[in-house]
Amino acid sequence: MPRAQGESRSAPASATPSAATDVGGLSFEQALAELEGIVKRLEEGQGQLEEAIVAYDRGIRLKQHCEAKLKDAKARIERIVQGSDGAPAVKPMDAG
Repeated sequence: MPRAQGESRSAPASATPSAATDVGGLSFEQALAELEGIVKRLEEGQGQLEEAIVAYDRGIRLKQHCEAKLKDAKARIERIVQGSDGAPAVKPMDAG
């Protein structure tokens, strides 16, 4: 049945509360792949305005999730350096 002009349709499935919270369970690679797909769809202008807004909001959450994963990975990375006595030593990446 056609909708009357001005009648709103139900929110897309991606707008459900579970969609907002499931980003935390994604790996970096999964989140990045989904974010790339969202960017591509938005750049191509696919979909309705409301769907684009929902996708953009999810993209923000995915970007933040990816940034947090990268920050965590960076904190865990250590580098091996030669100490003043010539012995190898492990230093956090941030240490100069």
